[in-house]
Amino acid sequence: MYHVLIADDHAVVRAGLRQYLEDSGRISDVAEAGTGQQAMDLLRAKRYDLLILDINMPGRGGLDILKNVRASFPDTRVLIVSGFPEQQYAVNVLKAGASGYLSKESAPEELMKAVQLVLSGRRYVSSALAEQLVANLDVDSDQPVHTGLSEREFQIFCKLAGGRAVSEIARELCLSVKTVSTYRSRVLEKMNLKSNADITRYALQNGLIQ
Repeated sequence: MYHVLIADDHAVVRAGLRQYLEDSGRISDVAEAGTGQQAMDLLRAKRYDLLILDINMPGRGGLDILKNVRASFPDTRVLIVSGFPEQQYAVNVLKAGASGYLSKESAPEELMKAVQLVLSGRRYVSSALAEQLVANLDVDSDQPVHTGLSEREFQIFCKLAGGRAVSEIARELCLSVKTVSTYRSRVLEKMNLKSNADITRYALQNGLIQ
């Protein structure tokens, strides 16, 4: 039997996921966290086999939590369940160490399939994402520019897109202002953008922020 932690800022979503997992008979314990800090506190207090994580979390965002979990709790697998478009986020979160990405619009049966695959040590990839990954093999395919960012670059890109200042990002990630500024410059160069406003505009146009 497995221990699962659900981290989502919507109580209704947490309750629905919890009910479905408990009814499956395969999960012995399901805990809930409404913020990133709560999730990290629970992970420090007890071992969980799986973290079901939303990207859009208050306080510490889902990408920050993912990075911290992979560093501090390598035996805990992470399944991202998000309302953001799969084609925009999935590749980047898989590169960051997630074991799968599932849209909140997916059927409950698909959730259980994803959970079972991830708990068995495999990665979950939907059929739509599999097609996208295959398309990435085509050098002429027109893929979103942000999928070419590194894990850290994408993390900082998302914070800049959300209106965070370089100094604020530096404090949150325990990096120097100079280091964050360097990452920002790389992001702008790779994406052929000129300013933070351009980053925010791109993120809005591509459904990366709301």
